[in-house]
Amino acid sequence: MGRTLILGTAGHIDHGKTALVRALTGVDTDRLREEKERGITIDLGFAEFMPGEGVQFGVVDVPGHEGFIRNMLAGATGIDVVLLAVAADEGVMPQTREHLDIVRLLGVETMVVALTKCDLVDEEWLELAGEDVRDLLRDTVFEDAPIVHTSAAAGSGLADLRAALIAAAENTQGGAEEDLARLPIDRVFTVHGTGTVVTGTLWSGTLRDGAKVRILPTGVDGRIRGLQVHGTMSDRAAAGQRTAVALTGSSLKREELERGATVVTGSGWVTSSMLTVWLTVLESSSWEIVDGQRVRVHLGTAEVMARVRLLSGGDLSAGAAGWAQLRLETPLVARGRDPFVIRSYSPVTTIGGGVVVEPDPPKRRRLEGLSGQRLEALRTGSAVDAVRAALELRGWRGADPDALQVLTGLPPHRVDEALAELSAEGSRIWGTSALAASTVEEGTTLLLDGVDRFHASDPLRPGLPLERLRQILPGADPRAVDGLVGTLVEDGLLEIVEGMARRAGFRPSLSDAQVRVRDQLLSTFRAAGLAPPTVDELPGSLRQDSDLWPILKLLESSAELVALVDDLFVDAKALDEAARAVRASLGGREGLGPSDFRDVLPVTRKHLIPLLAYFDRTGVTLRGPHGRDVLED
Repeated sequence: MGRTLILGTAGHIDHGKTALVRALTGVDTDRLREEKERGITIDLGFAEFMPGEGVQFGVVDVPGHEGFIRNMLAGATGIDVVLLAVAADEGVMPQTREHLDIVRLLGVETMVVALTKCDLVDEEWLELAGEDVRDLLRDTVFEDAPIVHTSAAAGSGLADLRAALIAAAENTQGGAEEDLARLPIDRVFTVHGTGTVVTGTLWSGTLRDGAKVRILPTGVDGRIRGLQVHGTMSDRAAAGQRTAVALTGSSLKREELERGATVVTGSGWVTSSMLTVWLTVLESSSWEIVDGQRVRVHLGTAEVMARVRLLSGGDLSAGAAGWAQLRLETPLVARGRDPFVIRSYSPVTTIGGGVVVEPDPPKRRRLEGLSGQRLEALRTGSAVDAVRAALELRGWRGADPDALQVLTGLPPHRVDEALAELSAEGSRIWGTSALAASTVEEGTTLLLDGVDRFHASDPLRPGLPLERLRQILPGADPRAVDGLVGTLVEDGLLEIVEGMARRAGFRPSLSDAQVRVRDQLLSTFRAAGLAPPTVDELPGSLRQDSDLWPILKLLESSAELVALVDDLFVDAKALDEAARAVRASLGGREGLGPSDFRDVLPVTRKHLIPLLAYFDRTGVTLRGPHGRDVLED
């Protein structure tokens, strides 16, 4: 079997769309009794159609009555080829134009026109009807679309129509099966013995029986327990196929599933309450879009209310386009480069649409700096340009490669190829955070400048603590910062010593006056042995020196002194000798009290207790409920 494409019908009410589908497929898509009684398609109808070897269509027969345009929008999700039906006896009608506007806004690029009911008119009228259609399609991507004369009642023109559809299929790429799976839900019901079943047209990717899925925007996890493709049981459904999915899961509740939700695979999806979009107002519309305007947003099978925030300045008049953010009143699932349509709040009419560019954006008021260029690259650029732009827009937040598949709208293999190419520019992935080359370059500068400033302001300290170093890049993934620091170490620009970062080759430098203070401190603490003065007990000349604490910390970092507590330092050599003496004299003994150490450590309780606490920390002694044990050497 060849590729499966989605063929959507469009056209004015009673122009013969459903009759044409029945004549082509043998399937009557008028499935509801009300539809039979009224002679119109109220909800979506579906059929499978194989016009030739290697070509399979999932046919979505959408309603044409004005009251059911929202169903037409749901049915247009993912359409690859549109079959526009225009009755020869009536010609182009208002809903014909609106349906054409909708498929254009949704990015459909391939059309076949069926001029229906041709058996009801003479040749002259038929020629006029054809010219009417050509006028309608002029200056659109469909202006060269084939127009086929048909009559479902008489069975005429059907072979020509099949041939035109096969030709259209050969020029259409269709949905990517090697992509994330996404099934916008258009129906939910319960089947006895099966449970909860959802249906929709698989927009992208592949679903398999037994696979784990997530239902958004609720975020509920589930598992597929059965699949039907065009009414036939299957272990697999591919992009473009009409699919029914039986779902199971401990947290899955039938009442929480509804039309507009989406079944997805993959971990990068987000539920969006705001979208950055490229918005176009229909040239045929009498509307203009003003900042703050309330509209109906149709994306996939979802319809939600939103406020439009214009980012380019000024209102958007008919035929104009510009950047905007849609502040959604109800969250939905979106992906980069998704098409959408907006309709006015009241009276309800189609006024525009466009493309999702950021499905998970920061709140924007105006476009600043390079943001506009990066958004444009996301919207229309190559895979490499789009991934680069997505990473640059996210800055230090970075992006999980799985999330990039949603942010850019590109399938996984295209994202992987782009990331591999961008790595030559300097982009990097640390942990699960991919960073743009420009971000890595900026981070390198910021980190090195931060270390340099620290050395300049505190030249006696051996380095900047890593926790403070990470704070130089606010909002960054700590793994990404550590990855960048590791790269700087590998490149010989930084050194990490005892949890502190310093410039490679940096050593604290002391002035002559500071050397004198250092030597005096060393002399004082070495002479005092295990009973040194606290900092407050040092001679006034030392205690009042502005460099006292930096020099004390320098001596600590160079292992000349050891801090027992915050303000009590001891000569390191004296401590080592004391530890050896304790092990030699008391090693192996248990349950010792402070007095048992007095012979080995001849100091007052003021110094004995901090000394014993230090030995506990360093493993010389082990404190238990009945005293201290001294470990043997």
